[in-house]
Amino acid sequence: MTETPQELPNSDRETAQTEVDAEALLKSLRRKEGSWIEWGQACQTLQKAGYSPQAIFEGTGFEPIQQNQIIVASQVYASMISAGVPEAVQTHFRQKGSDSLYELRILTQAERAAVATFVVEKGLDVDEAREVARAVKDISRFKPPEEFTEHPGDAVALQVWKSAREKSDLQARSILIAKGLRFAHSATARKKIEQLLTDFTVTATRPAPGLPVYRLETDEDLPRILPVVGKLPLTKADLQAVPIVEETGAFQLVQFSGTGAWVPIPGWQVIRTAEDPIVLLGDSDQLPAPLPGAIGEVVIVVDRAQRQWNDQSYFVIAEAEQLQLRWFTESPDVPLLGRVVLVMRPKKVLDEDYTKELWQIDE
Repeated sequence: MTETPQELPNSDRETAQTEVDAEALLKSLRRKEGSWIEWGQACQTLQKAGYSPQAIFEGTGFEPIQQNQIIVASQVYASMISAGVPEAVQTHFRQKGSDSLYELRILTQAERAAVATFVVEKGLDVDEAREVARAVKDISRFKPPEEFTEHPGDAVALQVWKSAREKSDLQARSILIAKGLRFAHSATARKKIEQLLTDFTVTATRPAPGLPVYRLETDEDLPRILPVVGKLPLTKADLQAVPIVEETGAFQLVQFSGTGAWVPIPGWQVIRTAEDPIVLLGDSDQLPAPLPGAIGEVVIVVDRAQRQWNDQSYFVIAEAEQLQLRWFTESPDVPLLGRVVLVMRPKKVLDEDYTKELWQIDE
């Protein structure tokens, strides 16, 4: 049975009229009534009404990936019409070609209209439409040689011309030249490519540089990203306002909404085993036990999940709504808001300018 908006998570109950409209859209999609453009608009309307792509799939047979394609393609179609295209192009894409229009999503409105027109004029398939879209996108980022215009055909011709000049194999070179002549729009672009028929100079391919790839070898190489409450003095409300952090993926990605500050902490065991760690910033003279050396800023890691008292730990409590770090010889009568699991001082650098010199290396 198809889910209704009331049954879907994170959706509000719609009015009775909206529910009737949604059922009509689902029914229309099941029967595949209308054009693919109307299908895309219907899927988008249903999603905005609170229906998930999976619910739409179960009710209509349109798979989520297909929903995404026709929704995006219908948006490209609308922007193409707004920019202005010949009637023949409009008629063509009303009947078919949603997959080709989907490839034009990376372009501006004017570029979409130009490329869509070119696709119809040349009878290009979806793979060729993708190639043209990428070529147009590339030529818009750099100033092309004066022989090549920004027309979609010249954009592809420029890419082909570059590739052909790098080929020493005559057969491969000839195939690219033929392709370039097929796509070239301006007379100057065509002439530039024709010159390759008599000029067999090979332009050496410049190899791409290697990526700076490193592998994390140990657990301690991977820090934990912890939320920062703020700098003392702080309130109980400040502590409670910090969200619980959920880490996902091999690199323990952290996602959150709104504003906030985050600090990386090395993956020491005490950090990895903490269930709900947060960070307080303070100065070393604000700690309940003074630290030797000069006064400086420190990071205080508190595990909010550890609220069971023991006489070997410091805890965070609230006094007059202000957070305080305390040690208790016996179980206190005040709520414990978390246990201090780590106090971290910054790396001590004797000569900070020394580390900025690239020629300074260890021997």
